[in-house]
Amino acid sequence: QVQLVESGGGTVQPGGSLELSCAPSGSLPGIWVMGWYRQGPGKQRDVVATITRSGSTNYADSVKGRFTVSMDIAKHTVFLHMNTLKPDDTAVYFCYTLLAGTPRTEYWGQGTQVTVSS
Repeated sequence: QVQLVESGGGTVQPGGSLELSCAPSGSLPGIWVMGWYRQGPGKQRDVVATITRSGSTNYADSVKGRFTVSMDIAKHTVFLHMNTLKPDDTAVYFCYTLLAGTPRTEYWGQGTQVTVSS
């Protein structure tokens, strides 16, 4: 079964930058949306940023102007470039993929930890 494989998490000081990437372990034809969610300690999983195969993006208000989501559709890879990181950005970040068509088919990564701390 195809899995989403994330990389790029780690620990960074406030104000620093990190880039996450995610790619499927196998072929995933018909990708419609890719993106990132996060779950902080004691919090629910919330959307961070998404991008459609046509390039339309959507961001959570808390990350607008600091995070940038991008996609290499040919490689089925999604990136999240995070700037000006804050302690509140500390969370497990999950990669997400939605395929076009029905039935609704979603894939989730296993999560990668991002810690922002001095």
